Amino acid sequence: MAGLTHYVFRSVWEVDAPLADVCRVLADVETYPSWWPEVREVRPLGGRRYAMTARSLLPYELRFVSEDGAAGGGVPGVIDARLSGDLEGFARFTVEDRGGRCRLTYDQEVDTHKALLNRLAVVARPAFKANHALMMRHGQAGLRTYMAGYRKGAERPGPGGA
Repeated sequence: MAGLTHYVFRSVWEVDAPLADVCRVLADVETYPSWWPEVREVRPLGGRRYAMTARSLLPYELRFVSEDGAAGGGVPGVIDARLSGDLEGFARFTVEDRGGRCRLTYDQEVDTHKALLNRLAVVARPAFKANHALMMRHGQAGLRTYMAGYRKGAERPGPGGA
C-alpha cells in the first residue's frame, strides 16, 4: 500500500516576468491564495512555517504545514519547503531566467497521510493525479496573471510622480 500513497510530481511553467520578481512572489507564501485558486488558506505559524489548506476539483481538502527550506539552502532561484500533515515530503520551485521571462520547474514528492485518500488510492490514484495536474495548470495561469499585475504595479509612478 505504501507505493500507492507515494506521489512524485513535476510541472513546468512559463511566466513572462523577471527572475527576481518571480522569486520574490514565490517566496511570499502568504500571497499564494491571491493567485493560486486551489490554495485556499495560508496562516503563518511563526518563523518560516505556515498552515496551509489546498483543495482542487475533487471534494477533499489537504491540510499541511509548509516550512520554508530557506530558499533552497541559499541556491539562487530555488524556493523549497518541507511539508507535513496530510502531505509529508517536499515541494520545490526552481526558477530559471529565460531573457526576461522565467521557466519554473515545480517538483513535489510526498506521501499522503489522509485516511480517506489512502483507502481510495487503489482505485482513485489516477483521479488524484489528474486533480493535481489541474491544480498545477491553475497555478501557472494564476501566477502569470498575478505577475502581469505585479509588474504594472511596480511600473506605476509613486505619489507626486508623473
